[in-house]
Amino acid sequence: MEKLRLVLSDAAVSDILEQADWYASQSGQTLAARWEKAVTTAILRITKNPHAGALCTFHSAELRGVRRTTIRNFPKYLLFYRFEEGELFILRVVHGARDLETLF
Repeated sequence: MEKLRLVLSDAAVSDILEQADWYASQSGQTLAARWEKAVTTAILRITKNPHAGALCTFHSAELRGVRRTTIRNFPKYLLFYRFEEGELFILRVVHGARDLETLF
């Protein structure tokens, strides 16, 4: 398999950092570090197997092909991504209870 180029959207970077800050303020730096490691592990997992994530069933045609995967040890959080033409694009990393389609 060809190596994928990894790209994180500004929104995804913001999602990850904001959640880390929240964990640090609520429970301490240890939990924030666990969060960051778990997100990194999820990203590495999908770079090795981009088909591993489940296809999303959004109504918008623009969101066809978007996949999601969970963040290990943070089961309510989802990482949304798309891959095509040698690029893995991380779109968002958000809590699954949100109105997900409106976030894109």
